[in-house]
Amino acid sequence: LIKDLDEISKLESGEMPINYTRFKITDLVKEVFETMELKAGQHQIKLVFKQKYDEPFMVNADRDKISQVLINLIDNSFKYGKEGGTTSVSLFNLNDQVLVEVTDDGIGIAEHYLPRLFERFFRTDHSRSRQIGGSGLGLAIVKHIIEAHQQTINVRSTVGVGTTFAFTLQKSNER
Repeated sequence: LIKDLDEISKLESGEMPINYTRFKITDLVKEVFETMELKAGQHQIKLVFKQKYDEPFMVNADRDKISQVLINLIDNSFKYGKEGGTTSVSLFNLNDQVLVEVTDDGIGIAEHYLPRLFERFFRTDHSRSRQIGGSGLGLAIVKHIIEAHQQTINVRSTVGVGTTFAFTLQKSNER
C-alpha cells in the first residue's frame, strides 16, 4: 500500500520520470502474458491476444511502466472475471497512435460507477474488497501512468457481459 501511494504521488507531482524508448508493443504483450499465465490458470481464465505477435506495432513509451499498466489491467480482469472466462488484448492502428484494449467477459461494472473507477481506493463492491484484495490503487496508478505519457485511457462496461479498458500509446514511425 505504501509503495503504491508513493508511486502515485510521484506520478502526480511529475517526480517519476517517463523513460521513453522505442519498442514493439506486441513483444511486451507476449511477455506480460507469459508472466501472468500461471495466475490466469489459477483463475481458470484464458488469455487471448487478438493479433499476430509479429505485427510491427512500434510505440514510443516507457516500457516498464506500460508493462505495469498491462499487468494491473489483466490482474483486474482475473479478479472480476468469471471462471472459464476470457481476457483478451487487442491492438488497433490509429493515425499516430496505437489503441490497446484489455477486455474481459466478467461481471461488468454498473454505468454509474464508471466515472469514479480511476479514483484512489474506489471500489464498486465493498463486501468483496477483502476477498479480492489489492490496495485499491491499481486503476489510479494505471491512469496516472497513461496521462504521464500524454495519452488517454477509458473504460466501457456492461453488467453481466464484461469490461474493456482502452488506452492509447504514441506510435513510433521510425523504421
